[in-house]
Amino acid sequence: MKSGYISIIGKPNVGKSTLLNRLLAVKLAIVSSKPQTTRNRILGILTEGDHQCYFLDTPGIIQPSYELQMLMVSQIKRAVQDADIIVWMVDPWFQTEDFNQEVFHYIKRQPIICVINKIDLIPKSELLPIIEAIKNQGVREIIPISALTGDGIEDLKKTIFHYLPESPFLYSPEDLSDSPERFFVAELVRERVFDYFKKEIPYATAVIIDEFKEREKGKDYIRAIIYVERKSQKAILIGKNGEALKKVGEAARKEIEDFLGREIYLDLWVKVREKWRKDKKFLKELGY
Repeated sequence: MKSGYISIIGKPNVGKSTLLNRLLAVKLAIVSSKPQTTRNRILGILTEGDHQCYFLDTPGIIQPSYELQMLMVSQIKRAVQDADIIVWMVDPWFQTEDFNQEVFHYIKRQPIICVINKIDLIPKSELLPIIEAIKNQGVREIIPISALTGDGIEDLKKTIFHYLPESPFLYSPEDLSDSPERFFVAELVRERVFDYFKKEIPYATAVIIDEFKEREKGKDYIRAIIYVERKSQKAILIGKNGEALKKVGEAARKEIEDFLGREIYLDLWVKVREKWRKDKKFLKELGY
């Protein structure tokens, strides 16, 4: 038996969450075209034969400017320190200086697998110069993939399995994550906010599941609170006659039902919490 922790790291929007979902063949992490969508360190469990992988999807590597971002970067550092293998993800527009980030100083002696994502967006002739530029960065393997189409994913899995240490499984083969359903439900609501709103609104929102009642008969009841930082943001999120919030709720409900495998009643509320991204106490309540 072989098992181990694999941290997926990289700059915002290189496709880390898409890769996690592709590896697990199930949607576990929320995905958006907007950068810095992932805020928490998400554990995804893959079991195949005698191999069990504990993938850690991390926030994008950034220079933090406020408390929430500082906590996000600290999660990356912890994930790097805990890992048996590092999957460093880049896109075809990789710059050599991308490797010279503070987080890389926390890598010990773990093997680094560099994954070049989004190869479906460039001609194959352009891959070789990118690979040559990465070769001198101290990585063990370089694997081109497309997390969107699945190209190269099996090669990546085989490479990860090769570097896994011998160890018994830590989880049941049926497990997909160690996070509770509440966490993923909140994330799915937040994903829909990212989908429907532009500019600062998505980044100024946080979602808490205030109530989660499982019922033997009828639909489960879920009450979710979406926090924003200003009254003007609350007005935009709710929309005229509540139409904007209704659209978010309808889309989120369908996603949540698919994830849980059962029908729910989703009750959405919007509240104002000024400067919550800089509020250490509130961030702790959110689980950061």
